[in-house]
Amino acid sequence: MGETFLDILAELRRVIRLEGQAIAHLEESLGPTFVEAVHMLQACSGKIIVTGVGKSGLIANKISATLVSTGTPAVFLHGSEGMHGDIGIVAKDDIVLAVGKSGESEELIALLPFIRKIGARIIAITAQTQSTLASHSDLVLITPIAEEACPLKLAPTCSTTAALVLGDALAMALMKLRNFQPSDFALFHPGGQLGKRLILTVGDLMRKGEANPLIDLQDDIRTVLCEMTGKRAGAVSVIDKEHRLLGLVTDYDIRRVLEAGKDLFSLSVSEVMNAKPSWVYEDEKAVKALEYMEKREKPISLLPVLNRQEKVVGMIHVHDLISRGL
Repeated sequence: MGETFLDILAELRRVIRLEGQAIAHLEESLGPTFVEAVHMLQACSGKIIVTGVGKSGLIANKISATLVSTGTPAVFLHGSEGMHGDIGIVAKDDIVLAVGKSGESEELIALLPFIRKIGARIIAITAQTQSTLASHSDLVLITPIAEEACPLKLAPTCSTTAALVLGDALAMALMKLRNFQPSDFALFHPGGQLGKRLILTVGDLMRKGEANPLIDLQDDIRTVLCEMTGKRAGAVSVIDKEHRLLGLVTDYDIRRVLEAGKDLFSLSVSEVMNAKPSWVYEDEKAVKALEYMEKREKPISLLPVLNRQEKVVGMIHVHDLISRGL
């Protein structure tokens, strides 16, 4: 078993070494043509259509996804489906980024004359300078592959790795040229934690309208309790006629009065409320509100929300923030 284990490790290392060498050779081969390709893609007034067949098609799909998520409009065109209507996605202002190691895949080659007829330009990513794909392309990006890591020298391994890495490199260069910022990345990834942290504001998540617990200073304690329980917020903002914040009554304030042995219903709202509560603006980042609530010396679970005219417009609860993945 020990010998088999060593053989497996040796094979793993061999494949990783060969694919690493393929990436190193690709880096060494970079030149003006690659720079021209980046500028060509940046100047494209349409969209980038990435296509390929088989394993190259899988790589093309990933390149398309990376471009889209980093600020470059792109779409994947399945090489085999192109001849059955999907080529209709190609327009004359587009650039087709075609991926194919040999540059001779029948399905991919069949698309080229029609792409030309539409008027779109073609950038090839291939290992073969003399291929049909290369001859039909406006620009050819060569991924030099000495050998595949496959023991039979057949399965695409080093070639697909090189194409994938080149696609990533093109996307990152375009990302920098477009001055793509974290806020842009977040906008394109609203479902991820980064997107939520950079995009969502307190106003997006706060309890507002009928869900916002509010009382007037002249209301009695029964009204306070009804508003607190009915809105299920555990607190109620005390406001004046101009909707300005006068105070906050929380379930903690109610417990404090009861624990002191006082007659709760004999007290006025002003005698129970916190007259100087913490609050937050509606246009502030939601994650900042969460950090404030959790990192205080005495953590709190909710905050009244004000607009920039200093009027109460909502309430934000820590559960509202956590439930949205912040």
